[in-house]
Amino acid sequence: MKIYTKTGDQGTTALFHGGRVTKSHPRVEAYGTVDELNSALGVVRAFEAHSDEWLHRIQVELFALGADLATPLDAEASWVVRVSAEAVVWLEESIDEMSATLPLLQNFILPGGCLVAAHLHVARTICRRAERLTVALSEAEQINPQAIIYLNRLSDFLFTLARYENAHAQINDEKWSIRP
Repeated sequence: MKIYTKTGDQGTTALFHGGRVTKSHPRVEAYGTVDELNSALGVVRAFEAHSDEWLHRIQVELFALGADLATPLDAEASWVVRVSAEAVVWLEESIDEMSATLPLLQNFILPGGCLVAAHLHVARTICRRAERLTVALSEAEQINPQAIIYLNRLSDFLFTLARYENAHAQINDEKWSIRP
């Protein structure tokens, strides 16, 4: 099987249910940014993150989210796995588990620290962009409401995970101050 199909040469792409949209369509922007986030997490995993098992699970869930966003809610595609409330609960439980081991957050912190944490902060900002694009999509079309909730919680998870990785590397988060 060839990797190129030439079907997108005119600026359109196929959705999972069989329809086609322009490559600038809000749906493509949303799931494309989820794909970018997944790739950013692949970079984090390449640094042999302490949290690799969690990150692997997130990457698998992001593929499901991408498929969810690439498939209109009313499409006859029962084989598509939609993001569920259970995935959100797992994120919340994981955030709570990590937070219990971290110092209480009383200040804004600067993104950075160890390489893993710094890349997790980049991933968090990509996640926020994916969330904004998914909200924009939801304003134009009906989507799975869990997609927005999942992305919102995932950005919190990634922020907490960055702090957790810094703590594991014995690096203190740098507090933000209005005066450097």
